Amino acid sequence: MKKLKNPWFFVPTTYFAEGLSYILVNSLAVIIYKKMNVSNDLIAFWTSLLYLPWAIKMFWSPFIDMYWTKRKWIVGTQSVMAVFTVLASVSLGLDSFLLYSMLAFTIIAFMSATHDVAVDGYYMISMDDKEQAFFVGIRSFAYRLAMLFSSGILVLWAGKLETSTGNIVLSWKVVLMTVALILAFLSLYHRLFLPLPEKDKGAGHFDYGQFFESIISYFRQDKVILAISFIVLYRFGEAMLLKLSAPFLLDPLKKGGMALTTSEIGLAYGTIGLVCLIAGNILGAWFISKRGLKKCVWAMALALNLPDPVYVYMSYNQDLPHTFVYVLVAFEQFGYGLGTTAFMYYLIQLTDEKHKTVHFAISTGIMAFAMMLPGMASGWLQMKTGYPEFFIIVCAATIPGMLLIPFLKYKN
Repeated sequence: MKKLKNPWFFVPTTYFAEGLSYILVNSLAVIIYKKMNVSNDLIAFWTSLLYLPWAIKMFWSPFIDMYWTKRKWIVGTQSVMAVFTVLASVSLGLDSFLLYSMLAFTIIAFMSATHDVAVDGYYMISMDDKEQAFFVGIRSFAYRLAMLFSSGILVLWAGKLETSTGNIVLSWKVVLMTVALILAFLSLYHRLFLPLPEKDKGAGHFDYGQFFESIISYFRQDKVILAISFIVLYRFGEAMLLKLSAPFLLDPLKKGGMALTTSEIGLAYGTIGLVCLIAGNILGAWFISKRGLKKCVWAMALALNLPDPVYVYMSYNQDLPHTFVYVLVAFEQFGYGLGTTAFMYYLIQLTDEKHKTVHFAISTGIMAFAMMLPGMASGWLQMKTGYPEFFIIVCAATIPGMLLIPFLKYKN
């Protein structure tokens, strides 16, 4: 048991669970509904709403400190997510599967956001500063591994099952049951072996005065309106693209899509694309560390947005070889990795030392709302205009955010 207090035994597993549950509701749900012939407007609207828990989690995060221990929150939320993933799987065979599965995914989303808060808090109280610094890269790798497993391996497997069984519903029910088993196993593992830090005690109270003071101080920062406008607009086009890229690639030619199979989507986005995205993250972080954000932000903003026209190109050239589609998706994802790294580093700079945690939570909450709202409208817009015109609108929507870059305040 003493050996299991080593962070190697719990940091990778807790952050793998964090990534698995996030991708389940924000990426896999989109592909599942598309394969179940749900229309693009409904897919984009309802799955975008699943961002909401991450947008507002800061408002209930104090209760995680007040009641229960963070260890119990981790184990409990993983158990609840496992149960509702089973229910989501069962619901796929029902006539009203969209309603019941969305209810299940909504509960999972709230549990996942709560799990994020508990895991991050547990990370800080279970290790000293030296260990925390060392395991930053490990937790990030575990989270990315969960993304690769969820959007890559699981989607590829679902495609293989669809081909071998000829039954789309059964294939995705099996995949969701597998996710449920993994979450249940992780819950049991953490229940038995997660260490019991002395600091992990429910406080029983929370200083709401200090909490609201932190919120007010955020909105008193210099150029805060400009900063919030930038958070809202910087990824506006990307927010619409994220919800419709997979449906576009999956749609048949007669509907304006690229007619990729489920397995090909898993390869394009979940494997090749994800590796390129991670490479973009790493390269972007290296550039910022060497030159500072102010000197890199323009190049990274262009890296985020200039690849978007590849979707315009694909929508006008549906007969492209699928291997070339992989290349175009990889190019777009690499730029996405670069651009989001700069954006997240800007959010870190938009804090002060005294209220760093709350300020960052506010910024990421605004970011989640900024991703949710255009995502909700994107399906309706695409169905009104068609894919080519929709992707042109996406490209135009990237411009306002970039126009704000020269006026932002930077720390380096």
